[in-house]
Amino acid sequence: MGNLHSVETSFSRLGQALVRVRSPRDLDSCQALILPGVGAFDPAMEKLDSSGLVEHLRSWHNNKRPLLGICLGLQLFFERSDEGSREGLRLFEGNVQRLPDQQGEPIPHMGWGQLRSQQPCPLLPAEAAQPWMYFVHSYAAVPKRGSDLAATVSFGQTNATAMVWKHRTGACQFHPEKSAKAGAQLLKYWIRWLQSGAPLFQ
Repeated sequence: MGNLHSVETSFSRLGQALVRVRSPRDLDSCQALILPGVGAFDPAMEKLDSSGLVEHLRSWHNNKRPLLGICLGLQLFFERSDEGSREGLRLFEGNVQRLPDQQGEPIPHMGWGQLRSQQPCPLLPAEAAQPWMYFVHSYAAVPKRGSDLAATVSFGQTNATAMVWKHRTGACQFHPEKSAKAGAQLLKYWIRWLQSGAPLFQ
């Protein structure tokens, strides 16, 4: 759903090759998965359904294998979205809600925002700074469990979910592949974690 090439390019610059997954049989050669996306919730879930990947993604998560969501990918990890009527992947408890209307805050939220770490995770370990990342979104996840929230970003007078993490599944609402050196650094952290054996978090 949209930004596969830019994600591939970012990882290529970091010396990490990626393989596109088009059907369940492509998963056999994978050690970790990335679910990127731009666009709307329902068409993305329809695309996953038609590919036969939905139950395989749920099993991958339930078996605590490394999985990273980017932008719409984060939203698909949740139960449902105000944007559509289809069921999400249900990897995280909670729903995706439209960003609140606030005077002087246009929707979509588009531009740079500083991450506020809520708890360390492989994407943003304890020694990391609180970097600025590039966001483009009109909806944000609202995790049911506070322990799943890894980072937030300011949106007007409120805070929105910027990152979630549970076990070996994590996701970012922003686009690390479009966030220059700071985004590349977060991807380096994730690759380093994979190379260290992907120790379990939470």
